[in-house]
Amino acid sequence: MNLKKYIAFSAVVTSLVLHSCQRGPNDPGTEFAPNMYVSTAYEPYSMVKDSTNKINPYGINLREPAQGTVARRNYKTTYKDASTGEEYDLGLMVYRTHPDSLEEAAKTLKNPLKITKQVIAEGKVLYEYFCQHCHGAEGKGDGKVGQKYGGVANLTGGQIAKANGGHIFHVITHGKGRMWPHGSQMNALERWKIVSYVHVLQGQINPDGTPVVKEEEKKEEKKEETKK
Repeated sequence: MNLKKYIAFSAVVTSLVLHSCQRGPNDPGTEFAPNMYVSTAYEPYSMVKDSTNKINPYGINLREPAQGTVARRNYKTTYKDASTGEEYDLGLMVYRTHPDSLEEAAKTLKNPLKITKQVIAEGKVLYEYFCQHCHGAEGKGDGKVGQKYGGVANLTGGQIAKANGGHIFHVITHGKGRMWPHGSQMNALERWKIVSYVHVLQGQINPDGTPVVKEEEKKEEKKEETKK
């Protein structure tokens, strides 16, 4: 008799379990312990007193940022150059150019920083931290990771050596080819500092921030002087 009751009870439990596991297109079926994997949804902009949120004061869902909080993006900043003592406003450093718009960035984007010895020195530190492992100390694409990874750009040769600041900034931000985007790893100011240092590796700027005068340009200058 006990065996029959046990079999009947087992059959009922089994049928209930199997039935609860069935689902339709609009029904996920019975969820066991849903609180373990389905979090309570709070409306972020609901600031109603005595709401269902029992964690925050007054039941509010949206907390005020801590004092001194700076947004990760869309921030206004100034830069003080220790080498010149000059401090200037860089404006609202927002960059929303589409990742596929490299040509547009190269044509329209300008470095807001005045390229000085201090800016280049700070850019060099950032380059060594974020870029050197792939591009190498001299920018020739021969970093330790670059040697294994392959296809790393040589910043000192070919058309890349002629790339302007807008081109470089866009590639750092959104990536290109085998290079992954770094826009989430450093802010716009840091990226522009790296751009300034890359110009040194390209041979466009001297380490002190002065433009590099090439032999062809020197010859042209001498010709102009002789004409005078």
